[in-house]
Amino acid sequence: MSGGVTLPARAKLNLSLDVLGKRADGFHDLRMVMQSCSLADEVRVEPAAPGDFLAQTNRSYIPSGDKNVAVKAARAYYAALGRPGGAHMRITKRIPVCAGLGGGSADAAAVLLALNELEGGALDGDALRAAALAAGSDVPFCLMGGTALAEGRGEVLTPLKALPETDVVICMPYFNCSTPELFARVDSRRSRCRPDTAGLLAALEAGDIQGVARRMYNVFEDALDKRAAKAVGELKSALLSCGALGAAMSGSGSAVFGLFPDRASAERARGAAEPLCREVFLARTE
Repeated sequence: MSGGVTLPARAKLNLSLDVLGKRADGFHDLRMVMQSCSLADEVRVEPAAPGDFLAQTNRSYIPSGDKNVAVKAARAYYAALGRPGGAHMRITKRIPVCAGLGGGSADAAAVLLALNELEGGALDGDALRAAALAAGSDVPFCLMGGTALAEGRGEVLTPLKALPETDVVICMPYFNCSTPELFARVDSRRSRCRPDTAGLLAALEAGDIQGVARRMYNVFEDALDKRAAKAVGELKSALLSCGALGAAMSGSGSAVFGLFPDRASAERARGAAEPLCREVFLARTE
């Protein structure tokens, strides 16, 4: 094994997210429709001495050792392979962190794919998916990509008919969300709205992008504090007023995205959202 491999690590969007309940193992059962998009980090993986794992990024606050999910993925890969190994990873971050866009999970998935390429495809699909789950709940979807129904912790995946390629505007507000706090608030709510997941799946099967967009819904939006809810609402309104077919928060936040019928309306929305948030990205579903 020599040289290195460079791969994109694509962000994920939650077209819908429902929390079904808390499990005995402390995790939650989820039901989500997930979608990959063109906003991506770049991940370079090179072989290193056995036991030598390091992930360097262009963000100084991201850990480089075992707390980095990319390092966890590399260790999980060699554990699955059953022999010592090492890897140095250079990650150029473009996906915002703590955004609900799965940036760390996408990096981990890219590391697994890169290592498997460097190792000549030593792990089959099932073993690679098991290593992905060992790294994190969202990593199996990021490994697969496309459009999928995710259940269980997020690792039980059913591939779906692809969402028609669509322009997306992704907005990063001036705040981050605490995932444990949001789960606690969802757990404490006796009654709440739920996404029409069945209707969304039917719209996907029919290739009805407007039907998909109308049904986008994330239960975590109802668990936000007042300040965060106001900011998310303002961003969604800005996107919808510029022609978004639908808008929602992704994952446990705080990123908000909208699906658009054409590039012109997406460009207008980007301009309208820029004064309201920290970063805005124009992307496509993939």
